[in-house]
Amino acid sequence: MGWLWAIIVGFVLGLIAKAIIPGKQHSPLWLTTIFGMIGAIIGNSLARAFGVAATPGIDWTRHLFQLIAAIVVVALGDMAYMALWGNKKKQRETTVV
Repeated sequence: MGWLWAIIVGFVLGLIAKAIIPGKQHSPLWLTTIFGMIGAIIGNSLARAFGVAATPGIDWTRHLFQLIAAIVVVALGDMAYMALWGNKKKQRETTVV
């Protein structure tokens, strides 16, 4: 059940991060989900490093760390995706036309 929750949280964090980042992001949805999962892991690590412990209720501080980390990871990941695959897609589109 842990992996299912990781995928769901990564999906939601990735979509929220994509909505917050200005401009268009070109990475596919499955990659955005992975970026969100990585952001959640980094955010949890940062929250633990700053002394945010697990609470019995909703831990908004930990979620804020996760969201900020997901925004950074999605932004950097999208830049890397475009650097690696963006030019190849543009070349295919121009040769087809």
